[in-house]
Amino acid sequence: MTNTTTTPQYPMARDARCPFDPAPALHDQQEQAPLTKVCIWNGTTHWLVTRYEEQRALLADPRVSADVFRDGFPLAAPIVGNRRPGFIVQDDPEHARLRRMVTAPFAVKRIQAMRPAIQKITDDLIDDLLAGPNPADLVEAFALPVPSLVICDLLGVPYTDHEFFQQNSKTLIRLSVPPEERAAAAQNVRGYLTDLLAQKARRPGDDLLSMLVGRVEAGELTPDDAAGVGLLLLIAGHETTANMIALGTLALLQNPEQLALLRGSDDPKLVASAVEELLRYLSITHNGRRRVALEDIDIAGETIRAGEGIICPNELGNRDPRAFAAPDDLDLTRDARHHVAFGFGVHQCLGQPLARLELQVVYSTLYRRIPTLRLATTVDAVPFKNDGVVYGVYELPVAW
Repeated sequence: MTNTTTTPQYPMARDARCPFDPAPALHDQQEQAPLTKVCIWNGTTHWLVTRYEEQRALLADPRVSADVFRDGFPLAAPIVGNRRPGFIVQDDPEHARLRRMVTAPFAVKRIQAMRPAIQKITDDLIDDLLAGPNPADLVEAFALPVPSLVICDLLGVPYTDHEFFQQNSKTLIRLSVPPEERAAAAQNVRGYLTDLLAQKARRPGDDLLSMLVGRVEAGELTPDDAAGVGLLLLIAGHETTANMIALGTLALLQNPEQLALLRGSDDPKLVASAVEELLRYLSITHNGRRRVALEDIDIAGETIRAGEGIICPNELGNRDPRAFAAPDDLDLTRDARHHVAFGFGVHQCLGQPLARLELQVVYSTLYRRIPTLRLATTVDAVPFKNDGVVYGVYELPVAW
């Protein structure tokens, strides 16, 4: 194995002057080779996959595993206990079995039927924003409530409890938090969902948690599995979209020509294109899609041996000039639908139709209704999330 004293460390620090771009050292690695060895936090060495084509090939390869408990897996942080965080870190057939149970509510046609409700949530929150203090924190006043209200409605979780699960989710996704605290936060939300599932068993509703209760009663899921699925959907369903709303707004404010293009158009195709480009450009899940090889794999002139870890930073794949012309430019007219912001292969994000719809509604509404929206501080004063598995900003002071 490569000598870790001369092996680059991953993750690599971003340049504070270019907060939307991957770390410059990652770009250097990409130019040098499609695969290279890197050392992670626990001293182990793994394969860093730097280019788009190789990332997609490996993420779709059945010879790699997403199971974090397999020997050689490149963990992003220590694991406490032996409870699996969710089906996204399990392999088929168990991954496919659990995923199928929650696929129907995220079907594109059913998600599109939610557009009027999401539009109303967005408009109501903009009304509240305009009626409140100016300047305001866009994260607290708008970016976080929009997806939280939507996922609560979909799951059947009372929005009155949003502060509880939002606080615990913040703990869960921050890699700088001690593992014991992250495990406690996960248990807090699991316990909450277990109690809520019991309530749904007594009084079922037309929501996803009630559907999971039906699976439990049919013997297809254990109560613990149902709580785990609920935990995954609740946290992933609001954290990622909230960060895309806030970070996307900041990126657009820093690219006024692109913002003007979006604000001045009522073409749904341009709005959809803008969403795909912002997903590509920002790639907020920036801790790398991580896998471990089950067999020897020959790729790009290298051999990944069975048991060796693989890290595919999607923020780097989405900035590969071999896949996207001028990749460091934000271009809302670009056809970026082939990006890997949602991953690739069987483990790609289940909730992507919902995320796309929410972002389409928000990006086509917020800047038109508040055409004078501006940053109320300097970019270098904005607190970026450099310590978690989801990139974004902790707060975004705006004025109008």
